[in-house]
Amino acid sequence: MKFRAKIGDTACLNHFTRTSNMIAKLAKTCTLRISPDKLNFILSDKVANGGVGMWCELEQENFFSEFQMEGISAEHNEIYVELTSENLSRALKTAQNARALKMKLTNKQFPCLTVSVDMLSVSSSSRVVTHDIPVKVIPRKLWKDLQEPTVPDADVSIYLPVLKTMKSVVEKMKNISNHLIIEANLNGELNLKIETELVCVTTHFKDLGRPPLDIVNHRIVHFDLLHEDVSLQYFIPALS
Repeated sequence: MKFRAKIGDTACLNHFTRTSNMIAKLAKTCTLRISPDKLNFILSDKVANGGVGMWCELEQENFFSEFQMEGISAEHNEIYVELTSENLSRALKTAQNARALKMKLTNKQFPCLTVSVDMLSVSSSSRVVTHDIPVKVIPRKLWKDLQEPTVPDADVSIYLPVLKTMKSVVEKMKNISNHLIIEANLNGELNLKIETELVCVTTHFKDLGRPPLDIVNHRIVHFDLLHEDVSLQYFIPALS
């Protein structure tokens, strides 16, 4: 089982760093799936049991100038490791204005994802900053629980409003209530609502079109976000 890769383009490195920062905000720990053509960041809490789920997919050729991997076997040419998302995000923050970044799986008394950042110094000479991120190798028998989630047929699919606007609304609402009601219909209307004993607040969005927000009535909200070379699916179960 081997993995090594290099990002040599500054724009690709910044994009990968932003993606890692996003993952760290969504999941404390996650599974990194490495295959010959893709990287996936996975959060697989059982949605049916009240946990959230996440499936983030990156085409490796859009980020890496070098990419080599060997899975556990020719038949199962994949690698699954669990890591703390913030550790990867923190390591990548040192890569701002870096010349290149390298990642590889190593064993330094314990399995690690080693991230080496080739920095430019003031004198234009090179120095390398290395981070050893502890990982846990996930055995083949557990892979079945880490596959792309299947989503029931949605009752409503709708586009989201401008994300900054939606984020601002939700952040203000969370100061009043821990629970958020999401309502949508086939006419492109989305309502975000909170209800307490003292107050009821609703924000209305109209003319949103369809999809990629899917709602299965009283069961699950499925966010499907596409941005440049990153695909992110996020699953939030309804409160019983």
